[in-house]
Amino acid sequence: MMAEHAEMLARHGIDYADALDRFGGNGALYERLARKYAEDPHFDRLVRALGEGDAAAAYHEAHSLKGVAGNLSFADLHQAAARASELLRTGNVPAARDALPAVRHAHENALAALRQLAEG
Repeated sequence: MMAEHAEMLARHGIDYADALDRFGGNGALYERLARKYAEDPHFDRLVRALGEGDAAAAYHEAHSLKGVAGNLSFADLHQAAARASELLRTGNVPAARDALPAVRHAHENALAALRQLAEG
């Protein structure tokens, strides 16, 4: 089903060709797992940890979000989360807060793509 939507996914920062390669050509498995992203807690936890000034928790959540995004070939989100993760790893919390809008944008784009898929 997602193959017909590859162009729309690309507009939302999702690399479907990479995803198919990563999932051994099993589009149904990828679709099932990608749809579960809407339930993933790492973005919300990252926002909360940054708001509370908890750099260690924020790093953990940014790093975890980067991993989830990478595994699902959410390329834009992976890149934005990787930047935030690296900033937090080096202790640069103010710059990580400045990077959060890019993470939010990529996260919301991925969710929008998943909603469009669900609507058919």
